[in-house]
Amino acid sequence: MLLLLSVHLQNRRMQLKYPFSDTSVERAFEAFPPKEQVGLLILRDLIFDCAAETKEVGSILEALKWGQPAYLTPDTKSGSTIRLGLPKTGGYGLYTHCQTTLISDFQALFPDDFVFEGNRAIHFRAEESIPIDKVRLLIKAALTYHLKK
Repeated sequence: MLLLLSVHLQNRRMQLKYPFSDTSVERAFEAFPPKEQVGLLILRDLIFDCAAETKEVGSILEALKWGQPAYLTPDTKSGSTIRLGLPKTGGYGLYTHCQTTLISDFQALFPDDFVFEGNRAIHFRAEESIPIDKVRLLIKAALTYHLKK
């Protein structure tokens, strides 16, 4: 299994859909353990894909916040920051601002489908597949959060 993940990781590095524009973010991804790095790169692609599909979002700024890759909407200010990282309990996670309703709204839709960390994150395990269609809903909601006010 680990060999398969390693090959997958090498293939993803060679053909990144969205090249890194910030070397500090690229180094942060390189520092993630290989199994979690694969999932985090998939989530990264989903963030950029959702932004590209949603014209109100504008461009995405990828930067480090609190040492974690973070995704912001600087041109339109349409979204709430999304961060990617490693929870203390293991696996990897997608984080939103804890003072938004993003995670609680998402949990109301999918109460049993994810591991939730309060109002701030959903967690994933490297050995489990990401429910892409459901996670897209959370990402799109985060990228357009301020448009709903």
